[in-house]
Amino acid sequence: MNAIDLASLLCSRLCHDLLSPVGALNNGLELMADEQDPEMRERCLELLADSARATASKLKFFRLAFGAGGGYGEAIDANEARAALEGLFGGDHKVALGWMVSAERLSKNAAKLLLNLALIAGDALVRGGRLDVGAEEADGRLELAIRAEGPRILLDPALRETILTGNSGGTVEPRAAGAWLAHSLAGEAGGAIRLSDPADEVLVIGATLPA
Repeated sequence: MNAIDLASLLCSRLCHDLLSPVGALNNGLELMADEQDPEMRERCLELLADSARATASKLKFFRLAFGAGGGYGEAIDANEARAALEGLFGGDHKVALGWMVSAERLSKNAAKLLLNLALIAGDALVRGGRLDVGAEEADGRLELAIRAEGPRILLDPALRETILTGNSGGTVEPRAAGAWLAHSLAGEAGGAIRLSDPADEVLVIGATLPA
């Protein structure tokens, strides 16, 4: 995939994910304009606040995972990556997040790869569950590990193929943006991604990069 196609896919993913909370903001404003009952207006304000938080959380995450988040330095504060994940998955409490990254800072490419793999695994938890994210440096290599566990894990075969080979073998859709980017980041760094077949309601994604 060339750079223009990848950029288009990333934009499509961002727009796809922002459509719901921004639409809820619009609906809440329309209700506020017509509603006179104090209790209902209070409910509308709660809807607007929830939608605004969801929109801000998604934008913060995509800034780090897809964009030039963290400035122009070579490293990103690991706590910033953690906060982005907590904001993305912690709002509705459907996915519990475990963070096992001891390093205070991660290279920008490693942080992006970690966030994109976590996004893929989190999206696969269609009925909620637990998402554990880890990173450890050993023998000059950085090992990333994502573990998703839940009552149902759904990872499309085409998406799985894209993560491992960079080729979906079929129609490209917004959900594949993180998979394309993860494959590209790992390949450019001379790393590799490993992916388990979900068994016993568990999905494990691992990646190895030069430290």
